[in-house]
Amino acid sequence: MAAGFKTAEPLEYHRSFLKENCRPDGRELSEFRTTTLNIGSISTADGSALVKMGNTTIICGIKAVKAPEDVPNVDLPPLCSSRFRPGPPGEQAQAASQFIADVIERCDRLLYILLSFHQMYLCWVLYCDIMCLDYDGNILDACIIALLAALKNTQLPEITINKETCTPEVNPAKRCGLHIHKHPVGASFCIFDGSILIVDPTAEEESLSTSQLTVVTDEAGRLCSLHKPGGTSLSGEKLQECISRATARQREIQKLIDKVIQSVKTAQ
Repeated sequence: MAAGFKTAEPLEYHRSFLKENCRPDGRELSEFRTTTLNIGSISTADGSALVKMGNTTIICGIKAVKAPEDVPNVDLPPLCSSRFRPGPPGEQAQAASQFIADVIERCDRLLYILLSFHQMYLCWVLYCDIMCLDYDGNILDACIIALLAALKNTQLPEITINKETCTPEVNPAKRCGLHIHKHPVGASFCIFDGSILIVDPTAEEESLSTSQLTVVTDEAGRLCSLHKPGGTSLSGEKLQECISRATARQREIQKLIDKVIQSVKTAQ
């Protein structure tokens, strides 16, 4: 009976839960799905991370090269959801890539100031490829977590300058980590019926909502980015509620990343 109601009237089905301040998956309105993290997942990359938020799964691989490109790439292949088709990147993938690029830009150019060695000789450029393996909503939050964790996992070859030729020499056998200056973390929300606010929406909740919002804050509680692609308006009180929850989420995720990195170091 419930399954038939959900299929016939999905919005009313969700409203029946929302009026009880809960959701179909059992979460409270302000509750995030369980988030798990694994770093060093790609052995051929200089840094990598795999993030799972509920059913949404994102992997990020980082490769350091000498090249002019400086744009992160988010890929939403057909394997992650039936809603995506083969071919050039769709609108959602392009929007996600631009969003990640904006977050990097607004965090004091996070990627570009991480490491440079004798700038007149060599500057590392990091290719950041982010792929969605399983899509169930809220990919922006998962992408930011995967990117940040992959950067903190990145190890670059040692560089020395040859005194005779004044050229840089790379030693792949010796590596060092990056100095991450900012730790941005996103928190995404959906608005139902113009006033009901829920966090970490699933794909179904996103499709039924009247508006979506992503708030990015850093370790100091500063607002780095606010992304709202249209939809119904949001009151100042509700916006402040979102920012407060995003600040708390930043602390939760930074603690998770630090814990995973420390466990890897201990195991080595």
